Amino acid sequence: MEMFLALLVSGSVVALVLVGLFVFGLRRRLIQRSGGTFDCSLRWNVPEEPDRSGKGWVYGVARYSGDRVDWFRVFSYAPRPRRVLERSAIEVLSRRVPEGEEELALLSDACILVCAHRGTRLELAMSEDALTGFLAWLEAAPPGQRVNVA
Repeated sequence: MEMFLALLVSGSVVALVLVGLFVFGLRRRLIQRSGGTFDCSLRWNVPEEPDRSGKGWVYGVARYSGDRVDWFRVFSYAPRPRRVLERSAIEVLSRRVPEGEEELALLSDACILVCAHRGTRLELAMSEDALTGFLAWLEAAPPGQRVNVA
């Protein structure tokens, strides 16, 4: 009887882990289904003085959605974006490469874009190709919208 109980508990744990992994994969697929997605790490509310410790970076997926970018955490079950960045409210302050421990916290080919969004400083880390697309998207704002690209 104890052996049966141990097998039942072990099987249940394995099944829960598999269901959890399946839901992660399904969620990512649903986010990417509409297209216009790219891998993008985010660090929100960063100080003026750069912090190269690698702390605060969260790995995610960003998706273009009209005049905004929806940002989703990768390791989350939430169906809604964690952050929404409106094109008209994004101000690009500078661009830099990862330094120090940041290199370990980010993808290997990452470029960092330092921005402001409605008074909050943030950093976005993405590949060079994604960065080119993001800057083109920012500059392609409809006539009459102000876009600040440094």
